[in-house]
Amino acid sequence: MAKVEVKQLLEAGVHFGHLTRKWNPNMAPYIYMERNGIHVINLYKTVAKMDEANEALSKIAASGRKILFVATKKQAKDIVAEKAANVNMPYITERWPGGMLTNFVTIRKAVKKMAMIDRMKKDGTFLTLSKKERLQVDRLRAKLEKNLGSISEMTRLPGALFIVDTMREHIAVKEAQKLNIPIFAMVDTNSDPRDVDYLIPSNDDASKSIDIIMTQVTNAVAEGLAERKSEKGEKEPKKEAKKEEAPKKEVKEKLAPTPETVETEAPPVVAKATEIKVDVEATKEAVAEEKKEAPKKDAKAKTAKVDDLTKIEGVGPKAAEALTNAGLETFAKVAKADADKMKEILTEASSRMAHLDPTSWPKQAQMAADGKWDELKEWQDNVKGGVE
Repeated sequence: MAKVEVKQLLEAGVHFGHLTRKWNPNMAPYIYMERNGIHVINLYKTVAKMDEANEALSKIAASGRKILFVATKKQAKDIVAEKAANVNMPYITERWPGGMLTNFVTIRKAVKKMAMIDRMKKDGTFLTLSKKERLQVDRLRAKLEKNLGSISEMTRLPGALFIVDTMREHIAVKEAQKLNIPIFAMVDTNSDPRDVDYLIPSNDDASKSIDIIMTQVTNAVAEGLAERKSEKGEKEPKKEAKKEEAPKKEVKEKLAPTPETVETEAPPVVAKATEIKVDVEATKEAVAEEKKEAPKKDAKAKTAKVDDLTKIEGVGPKAAEALTNAGLETFAKVAKADADKMKEILTEASSRMAHLDPTSWPKQAQMAADGKWDELKEWQDNVKGGVE
């Protein structure tokens, strides 16, 4: 992926902030100077923060989780809708429906209602309604399509949120914080960067600025999706290769010489005891090296067997990292862990994770450990925010 240059950001007007009297003091580290009563954003920090955010977004996309794009302001909605649709990600550009994340089960019911109306039109039930009823159903379908049509394929809570203008989308920010969902955002000089996990200091009012930032972000997401596809493609040929290895082993066994043939073909070799010399020092060194390599092999084995705990509803990347550091790096271990113990681990790791409720995590982890992914997905769709 080609990295954006400071010159390109400058030409797009990404450096223009708000009036100095409207600034948020917490944005001071990202402000370069003040000119004509307007703050100028430091574009070098914008590039650095964008690279950090893009890397994290690419990892989330590669893990198979959805990224929800949110932008309801006039100059951003069309750009965000187009860019998000290109990478097949859900987006909200009309109005943020209250409880979109915290009351996700109800939102899913509204989406299912839209699908039910479509089925009625296909099977002919729609035609049996009166003219007035058909008109009402059509209006309801159009309203649902306008507000929720872009998230119809989002069957579970997103892995992250990308927001344009956190001041305008403050409800989305609060809901994401409550569920510990990572927040990525374009943050202007009038916004509070402390509410965002991965901020990109930039002008969130100009369409050119939004377009160039969204292009870079969606390119990173597309890169993560391509990486996921390539990993899936590699796994399938490996399975076929294992099947082909079995007959090869049988052929080798047939061709391998038996002890009888070795005795007849090769002449007996007699070695005198005096001619055999054992290098005691060399053997000691070899044993010492093996002992040194043993813990390294164990460490590699431990790091290799780490499950993606973010597949458990309610576990974000930071919570997963805290659990992994505490020794709960697999679904099997989380399934056996005590909910109160996990609560202590999360609270010690960060005060922002103190509100999390890990009551249902062992149950979800057990389903994941048993490979019951369909059952887990169905459970997550029916349970509100991963909490029973």
